[in-house]
Amino acid sequence: MIVGVLKEPGSETRVSLLAETASALIKKGIAVWVEKDAGVKAFCSNDQYLQAGALIHSRDDVIASSDILLSINPVSFSGASMHAKVLIGVYQPLYNYKQADEWAKQEITAFSLDMLPRTTRAQSMDVLSSQANIAGYKAVLLAAHSFPRYFPMFMTAAGTISPAKILILGAGVAGLQAIATARRLGAVVEVFDTRPAVKEEVMSLGAKFIEVEGAADATKAGGYAVEQSEAFQQRQKEKIAASVAKSDIVITTAQIPGKKAPVLITTPMLDTMKNGSIVVDLAAATGGNTELTENNETVVYNGVRIIGNSNLPASMPYDASKLYSKNIVNFLQLIINKEGKLHINFDDDLVKGACIVYGGELVHERTRSLVERLSMS
Repeated sequence: MIVGVLKEPGSETRVSLLAETASALIKKGIAVWVEKDAGVKAFCSNDQYLQAGALIHSRDDVIASSDILLSINPVSFSGASMHAKVLIGVYQPLYNYKQADEWAKQEITAFSLDMLPRTTRAQSMDVLSSQANIAGYKAVLLAAHSFPRYFPMFMTAAGTISPAKILILGAGVAGLQAIATARRLGAVVEVFDTRPAVKEEVMSLGAKFIEVEGAADATKAGGYAVEQSEAFQQRQKEKIAASVAKSDIVITTAQIPGKKAPVLITTPMLDTMKNGSIVVDLAAATGGNTELTENNETVVYNGVRIIGNSNLPASMPYDASKLYSKNIVNFLQLIINKEGKLHINFDDDLVKGACIVYGGELVHERTRSLVERLSMS
């Protein structure tokens, strides 16, 4: 059994498997082949992989010889023989369904760990949580770096500086880490979430929870937002508008799987923010939670900086890769048996939930329906 680690494309700085984590697989008799310089941006050198017992090869050799290929981002294999290969990564198939369909035609088996059921048993391999934790932390630090004032209150001989007021939209993993980080820096924090169940967690971190009655039940949405009624959306808009107007910094995290991110901050709301205020939009990749968000861009509107960054975990590449690596190794234990051979058991709800393509077919129902809808249009 050979597990191959591919170098990520473009500006992605993370790697699927660090040397220190690869050693755990090697001790079990699994060979690890790493594409040359795959870990360099994550501060893991080729020599470190070699010292751990992995082998360094060219990309073509890794693809040709590996039974399992690890790549965080979707990759295409035009011209390569990929029959029966297994891919594992974070492929967002509800957005990249055309790529998933192409893999099916190549008879590739693909597991997308962002599709794992959000259950207690899946926590050790939950890549969304491990990476969102970093995103929430870095969102606050990015805002602090861009904000022209202090975060904490300061009382000095020259006068008193009031603490920064931060509004966080969404109290999932990213939002909760953002609350904790902002509070450690001394900011006053308000939080909005459509799920009343998170109120206790928010308040335990020292933030104020903004309540809007009549939210749709989101208990089965795996930690994501769900679509709400028009009446609720109107009440929500009024509450958020009042908080935005008095906030110095807004951090938004709301996303709905397979759909455009909900617009929570309208242009008129931005008009009420003070000059020098900051918005950090973590939902930028799926359209953003403001009307003006541009992914991987900073837009300045009426003195307000709107920072669209959907890949903040890549700004902490070593720790992000370390956590992701552990998620990967834990998942591999589900599909590699004690003899070190591939064993895909679809009776396991985690294996079934994460599998997108198998045996030349799109086996993930929602992804398949998107492809079918596209072919009918």
